[in-house]
Amino acid sequence: MKKPLKATAGIPASQLIDETIQAYADWRGVTLAHLRALIREADPDVIEEWKWNIPVWSHDGIICTGETYKAAVKTTFPKGASLPDPAGLFNASLEGATRRAIDVREGDTIDAEAFKALIKAAIALNRQKAKA
Repeated sequence: MKKPLKATAGIPASQLIDETIQAYADWRGVTLAHLRALIREADPDVIEEWKWNIPVWSHDGIICTGETYKAAVKTTFPKGASLPDPAGLFNASLEGATRRAIDVREGDTIDAEAFKALIKAAIALNRQKAKA
């Protein structure tokens, strides 16, 4: 497996995310691509960024990040503790006061509608904080 790029000068974030997805030629790349597609469905105006050497999706502030590990693809919501999660998708970073994460492991399925609702809730929270 090829390691994702670390040098990012002048390379668009969307290309770096594409290359990261392609670098993981197993379930992790498929999972990251699926999560990215759901984020884009939930918010066609989402901004893709590359920070901390990972994909970041923003709209009036950071919505979530996408990190790829050996055993999971982690989607971290920096303000996740303030988001409604009636479907119980958050299953990681639960002890913190601010952020929450979803670890998707090989073979897991994610409730697409519940995930998109979290994306929309994160955007609404960002907009609310931007107005304040």
